Amino acid sequence: MNTPNLAGIGMTSQRTRERMIASLLDKGIKNWAVLDVMRTIPRHVFLDEALATRAYEDTALPIGFNQTISQPYVVARMTEAALGPRVPEQGKVPRVLEIGTGCGYQTAVIAQFAERVWTVERIQPLLERARKHLSLVGVRNVRFKHDDGSLGWADNAPFDIIIAAAAPQHVPAELLNQLAEGGRLVIPVGTERGGQELLLIERTGNEFSSRVLEAVNFVPLYVGQVQY
Repeated sequence: MNTPNLAGIGMTSQRTRERMIASLLDKGIKNWAVLDVMRTIPRHVFLDEALATRAYEDTALPIGFNQTISQPYVVARMTEAALGPRVPEQGKVPRVLEIGTGCGYQTAVIAQFAERVWTVERIQPLLERARKHLSLVGVRNVRFKHDDGSLGWADNAPFDIIIAAAAPQHVPAELLNQLAEGGRLVIPVGTERGGQELLLIERTGNEFSSRVLEAVNFVPLYVGQVQY
């Protein structure tokens, strides 16, 4: 893999990133810390060179293996929802679990707010690619696992935040069980044809409250499937 220009030029330059941030503001993203992080992280690094010039468009793009990098608005919305009212002055979130590493972009964003991120990806080549991407942009607080994401990562539970970048038809019980007291789970639920909703689930004791954030369109979360 060629080493990309982290600063970017032309359609990957800082000026282009600023236009992306302006678009996110227009679409209702309010958390300034999330916007600052997304302004800083070079999204083009996480894409094939042929798609790099489209990196700062607010759209999902292919990353191979029938998977996509989520559009910037969705990444911002999920991160904002996962953090909730927390502000940087309160310190970093101790433990974050990510389901669906993909190319590593969402990982890089949420890692800026976490002491440690545990991320699970079922497709081995994507996981290895994400590991390289995150190393290139200097993200060091991530542990990786090649496994069925619906199982979570029980050995390191409970998690203060769980964020899923693929949609199951129903919320896996394992993820609910691995959520810490007061924790927040952000996950798309539904089918590609039947429609999907982005849910925010919060845990209080053994009770879980859920609310719909908005309609979304994610790749499916394949239960019981691991690809080498």
